[in-house]
Amino acid sequence: MKIIVCVKQVPGTSNVEVDPVTGVLKRDGLCAKLNPYDLFALETGFRLKEKSGGEITTISMGPPQAKESLLETVYMGADNGVLLSDRAFAGADVQATSYALKTGVEKIGKYDLIICGKQTTDGDTAQVGPELAEQLGIEHAANVISVDEIDGEYITVTVNLDSVYQTQKMKLPCLITIEKDACTPRLPSFKRKFATSPDAVVVYTAKDLDNLDAERCGLKGSPTQVERIFPPEAGGDRVIFNSGDELSDKLFDILSEKKFL
Repeated sequence: MKIIVCVKQVPGTSNVEVDPVTGVLKRDGLCAKLNPYDLFALETGFRLKEKSGGEITTISMGPPQAKESLLETVYMGADNGVLLSDRAFAGADVQATSYALKTGVEKIGKYDLIICGKQTTDGDTAQVGPELAEQLGIEHAANVISVDEIDGEYITVTVNLDSVYQTQKMKLPCLITIEKDACTPRLPSFKRKFATSPDAVVVYTAKDLDNLDAERCGLKGSPTQVERIFPPEAGGDRVIFNSGDELSDKLFDILSEKKFL
């Protein structure tokens, strides 16, 4: 079984500045780490490999230093990694990111399953995984809490829909995004770290990707543009109501007064 796990290097701190011109995060000089949600995706892939055999390739889009996070996935158990790194990818929104990852997946070649974390801690959109599936034209399931069965043709998973759990069966190849706490991630292996060559992670630029449309990458290919990002103001007045009826009446009065209704 050929498994591809999508990962991302994210800022290791919540104190991140935003470029006032482009509206994107200033990542230069920040300490970085592997996105915590991706650890559950990785562990799911490792367990499937231990059960059914095969190979795990991790893929990420990011600056050159993101190679360190991909090497960490190899220390944990991945067979190899692929980094898409080029200035042409900078400032990408969900659509441009998923498009670049799609071309990277096609560069890797044949696969049976793609696994993503539910979301990232810097963007929190939870959209890249499903968008990647749409770009590739394959089935997908989001918010997966367990992989129940997998054979040569189909995979059966349990999906958390908040109010109900749903069992979903899909034909391979397909994509799943893994919920937080779906499993307990393992730690990187000290032994594997010293046995791993830096060549275990290959870096592709935009020129290395077949049939890449530069107009669909980076800021140029991002239909979502951020006008302004700012931290919420702390404090402020608070009003406490003792009943739902009192609250609904007061909210109606406020919304009417501000002409929202």
